[in-house]
Amino acid sequence: MRSQDIANMENNKSERNVALALGLIFFILGVAGFLPSFLSLPNDAGIPIQAEPSLYSKGFGYIFGVFPTNLIHDFIRILVGLTGIIMSRDTQGARVYCRVFAYLYALIAILGILPFGKTFFGLMPIFGNNVWLNGLTAAIAAYFGFIKPISETGEVAVSPPEIIKER
Repeated sequence: MRSQDIANMENNKSERNVALALGLIFFILGVAGFLPSFLSLPNDAGIPIQAEPSLYSKGFGYIFGVFPTNLIHDFIRILVGLTGIIMSRDTQGARVYCRVFAYLYALIAILGILPFGKTFFGLMPIFGNNVWLNGLTAAIAAYFGFIKPISETGEVAVSPPEIIKER
């Protein structure tokens, strides 16, 4: 192998490591949402005790007392985490994961700021500290999915047409 190929392989590890790290973070957050010792109800809970149990209120609480969550949000975090762990096995999969993650979580962060979208239309809480978590992880994923220079990744942006290759 040429030294340049080895250097490209080393640089490509960063995308895989980011996909793995994001996957582990979201998997751990998702599992923590199911463990009562990591889940706390706020003093001023937004759900009245007398309220009928709804899809939104099932499992509602704050992971580590910081991140609002519910049952659906926990399942989605586990799914996103497992996807990141699986996609981190190769560079191309990690890059695709980072790109999709960046789009989705940037959208979720923006929705978390807006009054009508902060509960993801009544399904899961994406307000409060979830906004900065989603925005920060989306920015990290965007860097490693889109912005990282082509010279570092060894990825060819556009392959030349067959006519040019023959000359």
